[in-house]
Amino acid sequence: MGAMNVGLLTDSLSGLARREVFAEAARLGITTVELAAGNWSSSPHMKIDELVASEAAREELLGELGEFGLELEALNASGNQLHPTLGAEHDRVVRQTIRLAGQLGIRTLVMMSGLPAARGDSFPAWITTVWPPENLELLDYQWTEVAIPYWSELVRFANDHGVTRIAVEMHANQLVYSPPGLVRLREAVGETVGVNVDPSHLFWMGADPLEAIDLLGPAIHHVHAKDTRIEQRVSVRSRLETTPNDLVGDRAWNYVAVGTGHDVDYWAEFARRLGAVGYTGALSIENEDYSLAALESVAIAARTLHSALASVGD
Repeated sequence: MGAMNVGLLTDSLSGLARREVFAEAARLGITTVELAAGNWSSSPHMKIDELVASEAAREELLGELGEFGLELEALNASGNQLHPTLGAEHDRVVRQTIRLAGQLGIRTLVMMSGLPAARGDSFPAWITTVWPPENLELLDYQWTEVAIPYWSELVRFANDHGVTRIAVEMHANQLVYSPPGLVRLREAVGETVGVNVDPSHLFWMGADPLEAIDLLGPAIHHVHAKDTRIEQRVSVRSRLETTPNDLVGDRAWNYVAVGTGHDVDYWAEFARRLGAVGYTGALSIENEDYSLAALESVAIAARTLHSALASVGD
């Protein structure tokens, strides 16, 4: 794929059947799709175990993609495979997704780093401050005794199945939530691990996605096009937010349709920065706008991104 294109994480239209999603994607000028296999996704458009086991099911999927002129660009298995009690099942889904990717000739897997618990605990612990002092001891344990050994082995497993690009999404409540963490993991386990740049999370955490692109450069394996709007009430609420996502009128920030948090000019600059570091893949729309109907949100995002890419091409 020689140039950036507009893609779609099909969970964005989870209320539609797979063929309906593909039809809408084609209507909106979307050319690639990303399918989620499970874990935190309900996986509305694929059954991972069936696809791994059945050549006929794989052929049906590929046939539908071809019918609508779409390409399968990536598979997604985001979950917490480092969870002390749920991790084994999440890891099983990750590995099944890798097996399917190998069967389909897909080289890119999108997932998250996972987040371990404290030693002997039963619930993950997200460390975001250096105090109290035990925080740094716990963080060192999470990295050196849990995450790096797991990821070293997972990279070998992925490579054995032909997956050469694991795009880790930097997300809150994960061990890797910012560019320095991504760089640390990549340096520890090799260049199979890269990043899924999802600017929506960086926006609310106070990072600059454009600067992140410049820093991460060749480590960028995939991109989610997802927007965030910081609300005026952030001035008293802070960016740390536990109000449920659907209560959009109460939150300090909200996930919104691409183009309604940041305008076309911003997304054009976003694409320019990606192009400058050599990225030529999809801008995969991910919709979590609770104020709009899903199809309306995806349509706004598609129009924004098509305009942005056309601007970059001028």
